[in-house]
Amino acid sequence: MQYHQAEPWGYYVPMRISMVSDPLEKVARLASESAVVVFSISSCCMCHAVKRLFCGMGVNPTVYELDHDPRGKEIEKALMRLLGNSTSVPVVFIGGKLIGAMERVMASHISGTLVPLLKEAGALWL
Repeated sequence: MQYHQAEPWGYYVPMRISMVSDPLEKVARLASESAVVVFSISSCCMCHAVKRLFCGMGVNPTVYELDHDPRGKEIEKALMRLLGNSTSVPVVFIGGKLIGAMERVMASHISGTLVPLLKEAGALWL
């Protein structure tokens, strides 16, 4: 797989064309491949904010920019179904587990539960 250093907060990984036709299965597979995965849209300010939060913590998430992928709209709709609301991005997975959108990530950060999750997933060592 070819990784591109796209932004200072992690790696943009082009989604591979695969035999997985179900978008929810694709999300689950991609989410399990890295310690921290962010599904994002490059022009979204909340996506930018969550990526900067992780960068500031010393975490380098794997970022899937849905607007750079031919099947991005399908993945975005699957994420909306997964979250059960109309806000589709950013969506964060840590250790393959769905954390949620920006408000859940920030709530975890403020409550002090985000760092232990990141450590448990191997995204933080200190």
